[in-house]
Amino acid sequence: MKNILIVKLSSIGDVIHALPVSHAIKETYPEAHLTWVVEPPAYDIVAMADCVDEIIVFHKKEFRSLGGFLSHIGPFRKKIQERTYDVVLDLQGLFKSAAIAYLAKAPKNQKFGMWNMREGSQLISQPVRGAHVHDHVIERYLDTARAIGCDVQDVRLPLSVPAKEQDLTRRIVAQAGADMKNPYVVLVVGASWPTKCWPDKHFAALGDWLYEQKIIPVLVGSGPVESQKAAAIAAQMEIPPINLVGSLNFKQLAYLFQQAAAVVGGDTGPTHLSVGLKAPTIMMMGPTLPRRTGPYGQMDNLLVADRSCKECMKRACPLGHDCLDIITPAQVEEKLLTILRNGTKQSSATTAK
Repeated sequence: MKNILIVKLSSIGDVIHALPVSHAIKETYPEAHLTWVVEPPAYDIVAMADCVDEIIVFHKKEFRSLGGFLSHIGPFRKKIQERTYDVVLDLQGLFKSAAIAYLAKAPKNQKFGMWNMREGSQLISQPVRGAHVHDHVIERYLDTARAIGCDVQDVRLPLSVPAKEQDLTRRIVAQAGADMKNPYVVLVVGASWPTKCWPDKHFAALGDWLYEQKIIPVLVGSGPVESQKAAAIAAQMEIPPINLVGSLNFKQLAYLFQQAAAVVGGDTGPTHLSVGLKAPTIMMMGPTLPRRTGPYGQMDNLLVADRSCKECMKRACPLGHDCLDIITPAQVEEKLLTILRNGTKQSSATTAK
């Protein structure tokens, strides 16, 4: 195959889970030119992928009005149709991705997607119901690669951080008052759903415990809500943590994870990035499905809220629970002690199961 197109637009965590498909493709078709269509929020993630040769950015906001659609559809169609593709993989499975797959020049019988395609996308691309239909979402994505002849030898997130970004990360951390040569644990303070967030008081207690272990707690996140959470966490700690919320791009965040003793967070994009990079990662889950989006390759580091209503898939709890409050700092500390005693990172590749 000479040209392959992947359409996976958002969200951050989903794009991270789909990236092993690019590695699987290059393993089997090393000479193929791989193009990826993505929305701006996930651009930096795909830009780090060694296996992606070209990125086309889809600015969804530009298409929301009739005038915007008429102004931008021509240039976008021209860009998509610069190449004729041997295969198109729609890994989004929604109307917007189906429209892009429809525009792409490729044989109709060589357009594929995941088994649970929606919003008419299944009329454009063939849903692939593979052997891993009920397994982790990474394996479900990889089933589409298997459908085009890829022999998946290992599951790998093919990301590399440029040396410039590594140096910038060290400088940013130093300006915040820490040295990356000293042991630190990264705390991912927020998530897109309230039910995916660990309480501020628990993060504060964990941060104090880390200082007692002579380990620096480092807070990361983005946006005003997570900035407020970081401030609330710091206010409850005896010694303020290193607060990098809003200070790092994804390349810098990736490097911070790579050098960390461990990472702690909920079911959210940055935590999945840490898992994909094989940094030792403790993930806390409540409303979402561990078998689908748990820490792939690190399930021993998973903590699930012990509630009868877990896996409800609700953004806000109708019962009024603070979902992850039931996961205690002591439980996280126990997991961290095991990781810190081992003192080793996960292997660079996780064998497909």
